Amino acid sequence: MTDLVEVLCERVRSARETGAALSIRGGDSKRLWQGRPCSADTLDVASHRGVVAYEPGELVLVARAGTAISELTGILAEEGQALAFEPPACGGRATLGGTLATNCSGPARPWNGAVRDAVLGVQLINGRGECLNFGGRVMKNVAGYDVSRLQAGALGSLGVITEVSLKVMPQPEATHTLALELDAERALQQMSLCAREPAPLTGACWLEGQLFLRLAGAAAAVEATARRWGGASVAPAAAPWQALREFAAGAQAAAAPLWRVSVAGNAPLPPGIAPLLIDWAGALRWFPAEGFDAWRHASEQGGHAALWWPAADSAADTAQPLAAPLQALHQRLKMAFDPERILNPGRLYSWL
Repeated sequence: MTDLVEVLCERVRSARETGAALSIRGGDSKRLWQGRPCSADTLDVASHRGVVAYEPGELVLVARAGTAISELTGILAEEGQALAFEPPACGGRATLGGTLATNCSGPARPWNGAVRDAVLGVQLINGRGECLNFGGRVMKNVAGYDVSRLQAGALGSLGVITEVSLKVMPQPEATHTLALELDAERALQQMSLCAREPAPLTGACWLEGQLFLRLAGAAAAVEATARRWGGASVAPAAAPWQALREFAAGAQAAAAPLWRVSVAGNAPLPPGIAPLLIDWAGALRWFPAEGFDAWRHASEQGGHAALWWPAADSAADTAQPLAAPLQALHQRLKMAFDPERILNPGRLYSWL
């Protein structure tokens, strides 16, 4: 365990005095996945690591931001527990702070919640070099504005995350995956039907002409649902959930630009272009980047889209443009947390 809060605070204060920007980096596992490149001096958080507290009986874990996700999942597994939002491990490089900053959640997200739903509190360093604490370490916690969850998806633009408190969950008693051969349209319809049933569904994706459904929970409920729904049983090693968790399923593994589109699960597919992958029971869809106006499509469906695997030298924004009131709110938050704009400037949006 290594506590480097004071060192990190001093580094931020020095950068503020000189006007030098800082690029926050943990395991450097998600730099090309989303957001824009940030050309600045590196602020390394990876060495600030270690589990601060873990109470299995209270379902609460507190760890420093540089702690590897793989280390946390190993510790939790020994107690029969897990991170319910299924974050990617990225070959051991993914860190807790980076997972929260990028808001990375796996295939169970619609049922178990996103990483922000598991966050109880955070410690962070603002642009003035001050160490601040928000939220707490218990599930029954009220702390005014939810600054802790505000860090989810902010890509480090609001502060250097140094510590995170999380709620964890027991591992399911049984897990079973079913597969049905369906086209994308019919798969969306079937996902919608299954998601409305009182069943132990924790995964629903369409990939390469097959609909995969994951059941997890009490063994009796899993077995009864599997018999009722039918389909082919899939061996754990052949199921797509681990690849989805690591953003390495199908076209995701090609490391090429893709559109990541979030819409309602029952939203219609765009005419003339087929999805490469559908996840989250229809709410998350992946499309080829070329020849597709994803921002327009997402806006028409009340959702949003972002470019995945953007070009490293691209100066263009990769996230969907915001309406003027939302953009003004983002700018006010940035001014409150980082008035000199020294923390990951331009990483989320070119104007932030």
